[in-house]
Amino acid sequence: MESMEARTLLPDPASEFDRNVPRICGVCGDKATGFHFNAMTCEGCKGFFRRSMKRKAMFTCPFNSDCKITKDNRRHCQACRLKRCVDIGMMKEFILTDEEVQRKREMITKRKEEEALKESMKPKLSEEQQRVIDILLEAHRKTYDSTYSDFTQFRVSNSSKRITRSSSVLTHGSSSEDSSDTFSCSPESVENRMFSNMALNEDSDKSPPVDINLSHLSMLPHVADLVSYSIQKVISFAKMIPGFRDLTAEDQIALLKSSAIEIIMLRSNESFSLEDMAWSCGGNEFKYQINDVTQAGHNLELLEPLVKFQVSLKKLNLHIEEHVLLMGICILSPDRPGLQDTSLVESLQDRLSEVLQTYILCKHPPPGNRLLYAKMIQKLADLRSLNEEHSKQYRCLSFKPEHSMQLTPLVLEVFGNEIS
Repeated sequence: MESMEARTLLPDPASEFDRNVPRICGVCGDKATGFHFNAMTCEGCKGFFRRSMKRKAMFTCPFNSDCKITKDNRRHCQACRLKRCVDIGMMKEFILTDEEVQRKREMITKRKEEEALKESMKPKLSEEQQRVIDILLEAHRKTYDSTYSDFTQFRVSNSSKRITRSSSVLTHGSSSEDSSDTFSCSPESVENRMFSNMALNEDSDKSPPVDINLSHLSMLPHVADLVSYSIQKVISFAKMIPGFRDLTAEDQIALLKSSAIEIIMLRSNESFSLEDMAWSCGGNEFKYQINDVTQAGHNLELLEPLVKFQVSLKKLNLHIEEHVLLMGICILSPDRPGLQDTSLVESLQDRLSEVLQTYILCKHPPPGNRLLYAKMIQKLADLRSLNEEHSKQYRCLSFKPEHSMQLTPLVLEVFGNEIS
């Protein structure tokens, strides 16, 4: 009868894996540490049963052989304690021999050594590499205002009374708000619908003229101020890149003039939304729609590849650390025209490239990290093409006095005397 009662107290093995179920020793009621020799027991009763079986001990109860074993009195009657062990299902066949115990210990030690070796072989960010990342993150934080409060200072044409502004590739375009990556239709279909609504002559083999046929570019003053503001932020960010100030003033200027528009495009991806293909800079007050961009003087020769670039970059789901490293690598391109100390620029870029590769291996989980570095470097090539097209359209725009007079001195300085 006691044996049947004991077995009813046996815990369900499935509860072993339920951390919410308290595990109690079936022998003495103490806190159990797991299944030992086929029963749920504490460490004390486990050791007692193993020693008793190995010594083939024969115990005699000094009472009536029906002692109730508890945590406090389990040492008082070894006979009833051993009987209780057997009653709850503990089996001597589960006890390992000394040789088996030794082999098991060796296997555990070997496995731990292999895991330690595997862990040691994993790439890790060095303290210096982490310091570089922290500097770039701080630089980005200081040069990016997620509230977009300064946007209210930009000029707005009186003829444009809409709250939603036109979009331009030149937007500062950064937002702390997360853009959704889910949308009801594919980005490609949104792009196609967007571009088809822009009154293109599809029957013509000739590309649309760079200077669009508008007598008044209502968004040009606003975009000019926005671009000037963005260039200032790019300059401030670049000055905080480790090693940038070691370059001569001439090389710093050459790098900034050549890369400014590319960094602005990169930064704009933070506020770019796949849902509506727009840049939301602080809600609807400054939401830049791509189909309004013509009011700032740009056309589809720039817009179509720009949208494709923004979509593909967004889909990479870059960490902010990867984003700021990519901006630094873009600025420190040794093949920019007009550079004097290309070797120093190349060494600075290689340093950031190594940090980026190590970060991806250490911090970016699969499957997103597959070929991620190569894909990010390809984006730099895409930016070069966008840069060239922007330069072409800017020159045509600035040739007209009524347009160039709307541009700020900084915009004229950076884009008007391009080294390209």
